[in-house]
Amino acid sequence: MVFHFSQLSSTWYRKSSINTSCVKIDYSLEVRILLYILFSTSSLITVIGNLLVIITVIHFRQLRTSTNDLVLSLAVADLLVGGIVMPPSMIRSVETCWYLGSTFCKIHSSLDVTVCTASIFNLCIISLDRYYAVCHPLLYHSKMTPTVIRFMIVVCWSISAATGFGLIFLELNILGNEEFYYNNFVCEGTCMVFQARVGAVVFSMLCFYLPSVIMICVYVRIFQIAQRQARAIQSTNAQMKTAEEKARMSKSERKATKTLAIIMGVFLSSWIPYFTCTCIDQLTAYFVPTVLYDVFIWVAYFNSTFNPIIYAFFYSWFRHAFRVILSGEIFLADSSHTKLF
Repeated sequence: MVFHFSQLSSTWYRKSSINTSCVKIDYSLEVRILLYILFSTSSLITVIGNLLVIITVIHFRQLRTSTNDLVLSLAVADLLVGGIVMPPSMIRSVETCWYLGSTFCKIHSSLDVTVCTASIFNLCIISLDRYYAVCHPLLYHSKMTPTVIRFMIVVCWSISAATGFGLIFLELNILGNEEFYYNNFVCEGTCMVFQARVGAVVFSMLCFYLPSVIMICVYVRIFQIAQRQARAIQSTNAQMKTAEEKARMSKSERKATKTLAIIMGVFLSSWIPYFTCTCIDQLTAYFVPTVLYDVFIWVAYFNSTFNPIIYAFFYSWFRHAFRVILSGEIFLADSSHTKLF
């Protein structure tokens, strides 16, 4: 991710630098403690939530489906965000300096890009799976076979890894701007992913805007089909339905609408600020303040915190599975055969 050291000043931090080292923002002790509590809590919740999803899908036989393979892949990506990416990023954000060495900086940056991109791609694949399940139920089992879904998961992770490690270790992110990068951004104590203008636009388009457009179109279509099906059923059985049944159908339709709105709302709210900031940064010659980038990248990380809540906690069988795990019943014989629905 792109981080800059800007000329900001405030009453709750001061800047310091030594020789060729980067400008360091020294937050007050109180601010640092609050930030450490916030970021470490977010990291812990992200790890626990996604670990519960992973254990649930792997352990319970009833949940071993192709669709849940996608949920499992998403949970793995988000677990890595919470367990591997967030902790070093927390130190960098709070201390405003990188103390873990240049080699680990490259590894961390590569993993950061890889798992965040994999999380976005997995969300996109899940939307396509839901599209066939809702809009083309008769074709679903022939189109979204276990082999097809596993192939999509492998492609998702392969592209993400190639993007993350290719950008950093092959320095594709600074291609054509090497001199400008080394003269203006390289200094002691920094760890950032600089992106040349063309690279930033291509990366943003392929890794966020294109998947986002696909997801929006797919979920709008799913909502339209769901509404049409609900109206058709209501019209066909109008004479047979009681007031209670009609109310139940209306409630179900509202719940479906609410779920889709939350899915897209959380995803877009988490990632739009960061990628918009990246594009603006290119147009303003890298003028966006470091603090603003820090805020937006953590907002994006929080998407991995919310994903297990949205994609798992909304389903009663996942909640049942979580209760079995947390109560210790998972260690009983034949617990994997527990009927969840």
